[in-house]
Amino acid sequence: MTGDLLVHLSGVRKAFGTALVLEDIALDVRAGEAVALLGANGAGKTTLLKLVATVWRPSRGTLVVAGHDCRRDAEGARRHVGLIGHGSHLYEDLTARENLKFWTTLHGHPADGLRLGEALAAVELDGVGDERVRTFSAGMKRRLSLARFAVVPPRVLLLDEPSAGLDQRGRKWLEAFLQAFKTGGGAILMATHSFGRELGVADRIAILADGRIALDTGRAALSADDVLRLYALHADGDA
Repeated sequence: MTGDLLVHLSGVRKAFGTALVLEDIALDVRAGEAVALLGANGAGKTTLLKLVATVWRPSRGTLVVAGHDCRRDAEGARRHVGLIGHGSHLYEDLTARENLKFWTTLHGHPADGLRLGEALAAVELDGVGDERVRTFSAGMKRRLSLARFAVVPPRVLLLDEPSAGLDQRGRKWLEAFLQAFKTGGGAILMATHSFGRELGVADRIAILADGRIALDTGRAALSADDVLRLYALHADGDA
């Protein structure tokens, strides 16, 4: 069902001074696989994503992304990772096309018009490619952020609350985008509070509680009610 091991964490700990955020984290994500990371606010979901993205380094433990040890070769690991966080990280006064051109050039790829047009079409923004991003809705900005990874595809896609700002149509589109990314051999790790379409994409769910993974299990055999029950059992806070 799944391929190469693209994300591997073992015994990972993260502390900021005396504040312990994550402890003894073990998690694997393979090519063609999506893992949904669930947990209450403050459980450590965003911190875990930022460790895999090499924004931060683990205090101890092993973290390997696409064969690169994140302690010894963070730059090598970073080349294979795409992170979509809470902010869009777009240039508001540039057009959608100009944003993609800048992103592509920054990553050392040719920014030819056909490639950029295909990326805009992939996220259903081809009709507004020459409009400035400051005129876009939150959902359009989210889709444009994902378009960057249609131009320069990562091997590992990290998403923090991926459906934030998306309406029902946008969430349906996101589901199709993520399914296609998996089919193409990518690995997905997403932190979410949603129990909707994101979980439809997920092959596994991992529940974080008090900085530890309380449960890591396959999702296919679980109903929505099963997931809610497991969340209530293992996670702090309300679903």
